[in-house]
Amino acid sequence: MTSIRALIVDDEPLARERVRTLLAAERDVELVGECGDGAEAVAAIERLAPDLVFLDVQMPEVDGFEVLQAIPAARLPAVIFVTAYDRYALKAFEVHALDYLLKPFDRERFCLALDRARGEFARGDASGPIAKRLLELLEDLKSERRYAPRLVVRESGRVFFLDVAEIDWIEAIGNYVRLHVGKRSHLLRETMKALEARLDPERFVRLHRSSIVNVERIRIVETTRRGDHGVVLADGTHLAASRGYAERLRKLMAGG
Repeated sequence: MTSIRALIVDDEPLARERVRTLLAAERDVELVGECGDGAEAVAAIERLAPDLVFLDVQMPEVDGFEVLQAIPAARLPAVIFVTAYDRYALKAFEVHALDYLLKPFDRERFCLALDRARGEFARGDASGPIAKRLLELLEDLKSERRYAPRLVVRESGRVFFLDVAEIDWIEAIGNYVRLHVGKRSHLLRETMKALEARLDPERFVRLHRSSIVNVERIRIVETTRRGDHGVVLADGTHLAASRGYAERLRKLMAGG
């Protein structure tokens, strides 16, 4: 019998222990790891490539939905969500036919969820319809949340979440962007256009095809005699604004 490689993700040690204990009785499930936070979970899913993840929804800092949004679509595992009562989350799972365990759950409910996952694997559906339903769920979540509060950064073999409020400005480098954060910078594999769509326009303004700036970091808005615009950031960085993107700066100068 082929083993199902499972990963447990929950910030509560007792909750992880509960799932671990229940899995111990399942001979066809191999527990490949446990994670206590979202950032650790993203790295573990990418490193271990589990078949099935028991994923807590409500975790501090990085919740279960953000974990899945950080995983490339082609590498999404099958997921059994684990959650305390959350009316919106439960409705979303039901709409997209995704299984969940409502805390506190008993062995019978746990085994039912696991048997459903086994059925998906037996039919070869785990990497097809399940992934499709997960992607549909994540698209719905994106429309609900609209703008990203954090960005996933992969750097030097680690994965971490960066609060967008910490970003000073963003520079385009081909199909990458460089996030300037204080004295540090981080390279992100994403186009400027795609990233701009994920950022709150009340907080970030496009200055040029190659730069976006955090409005809160702007100290001075400059206008040359020729009518060109630019800004000086709090750390002294000078950034030029091209004519095509100057309208937002003019609104800032006018107080909105």
